[in-house]
Formats: sequence, structure tokens, C-alpha cells
Amino acid sequence: MELLRVNKISKQYKKIKAVEEISFTVKKGEILGLLGPNGAGKSTTISMISTLIRPDAGEIYYADTNIVDKPKVIQESLGYVPQEIALYPMLSGKENLEFWGRAYKLKGKALKDKIEEISEIIGIKERLKDKVKTYSGGMKRRLNIGAALLHDPELIIMDEPTVGIDPQSRKHILDTVIELNKKGMTVIYTSHYMEEVEYLCSRICIMDQGKIIAEGTKQELIERFDSSRDIKLKLENYTDAVLEKIKALECVISVDTKEDLIVVKAKQDKNLFKSIIDLLNDNGVDIHSMDIDEANLETVFLQLTGRVLRD
Repeated sequence: MELLRVNKISKQYKKIKAVEEISFTVKKGEILGLLGPNGAGKSTTISMISTLIRPDAGEIYYADTNIVDKPKVIQESLGYVPQEIALYPMLSGKENLEFWGRAYKLKGKALKDKIEEISEIIGIKERLKDKVKTYSGGMKRRLNIGAALLHDPELIIMDEPTVGIDPQSRKHILDTVIELNKKGMTVIYTSHYMEEVEYLCSRICIMDQGKIIAEGTKQELIERFDSSRDIKLKLENYTDAVLEKIKALECVISVDTKEDLIVVKAKQDKNLFKSIIDLLNDNGVDIHSMDIDEANLETVFLQLTGRVLRD
């Protein structure tokens, strides 16, 4: 079921096209990843979805209503975790959650119970009475997420929520996203960390220079844009004639020698490994090892843009 539909939205700042006619949908109950380098347009895109800024052109539909014209339709159902920490450092964690809870019109026992529940989810229950200025970067990030969860949003948008934090807090945040999704929450997650998107997201939009340049599941993207794989062989008793026979296999693109390894680049083929092993056995070649470098999102991004993600 479609929860959100973005249709050809654009945003320009002076002469800079931050976002240019991008379109995508978000299905109810999925984690959609917006993946791209800094400056790709991810934050501008989610700021438009969050109704913080208005697109220059295009429509954004939530529950079949264009929220560009009627922003209140999404605001009550939306949790937004900004890239910047939106907390009061001189207040305690509990006081921050109380402030944001009241902003969502929670009060009394309902607010108290919700703070108790959220503090368990984000893992800072023991530090709730401490001032936020004493928190680590990871704890502030977690509290930032907690503030966006107080009103039980149907959709939560998270803008690079793990930037600049320790590995333990990062893992806790990623696991929290998965648990929220299991409970039925729909998530839009932006990141320039490839491994986070691979770990979390059921579907991915790759952004670069204000445009969506590819969209699909991880496997769909790999199969569509990078159908090759590298097979690294350590062999004994082989000859140049054997390498030529490997190169002649229909699915093989190239065969190179690198130090003591034979690197075979080949297209995806279910009979590939059997063909290579049978050929080597028939020619009396001993196989010491065989390692396979599968295609991944990094290779897809490199192929699409000509650069690695963090360039």
C-alpha cells in the first residue's frame, strides 16, 4: 500500500539546483533509504516532505492529499529526526522529552507513560535526570530520536542520525530503526554510509547532484547495474594455455594475473563455478583457494557516478 508519493519535486537556491524533478513512492511498512554523498539533495528532499520548506515545483501526496497545499495532513502523523541535534542542553533528558511531548499535546499520565516507554526504546533510562550537556554525542542522537517518537508517528524521517557517533551508539540506533519498523512504523532513512543502507533498507533510492539516478531493492540495483563478479584463484601447475581456455568460457570477461592470484572477471552465470572447476580439473591444475568478490552497492554507485560514495 502506498503511503507517500513524491511527484517531480524541485528546489533551487539562487543558481544551485538542490533537487531537480525527483519522483518516488514510499510503501506503508517499509524502510526506504535515500543514499548519496553530502550535497546530493537528500536533506532538501526530506525537508520538503516534512513541510519545513516548500518545493518550487511538484507535488507530495500523503494519504492521497497534496501536502504542499495542506501540510497539516502529514504533520500530525510524522516524526522527524533532523541531522542537527534539536535539544536543550541545560535541561535534562526527561525535561526535553516532556517539552516535546507537550508540543505534541501529550500531558499527565499519558506523557509520563510515553516517556517511560521511549526511554526504554532509546536506551537512556538511567540518564534521564541528567542534563543533556553531559551526554555523549551518541546519547544526544538517541534522545533526538526519542523526541520524534513521542506521538506514535505513522511515518518517521531520519536525516543521517548516526553522524559523528561511536560504534556502540550507532549499532543501537540501527537496531532501534529495525525494531520500530517491525512494530509497523514506516521509515525514510537518509545516509551517505553505504553499509547502513544495505543493513536497514528494503528499498533504496540513490541520489546524486539533486537527482535520483537509480531505485530498487539492493539485489535489483546490483543485477541491473553490475552483473559481473571477480573470482580470485590461487592455482598450482597451470599454464598460459589453461588461462586462455578460462578466458574462452562464454561468461568470462577477462583473466588477469596479480602477484600469485589469477583474477577472473565474469558475468553472472549459475554454471560459472562448475565450468571453471571442471576445466581446471580436466587440465590437472591444483586449486589452492577460490574467493569470490560479489557485486555490492559500492560498485553500483561507482559505476553510476564514476566515483566512490565518500569522494
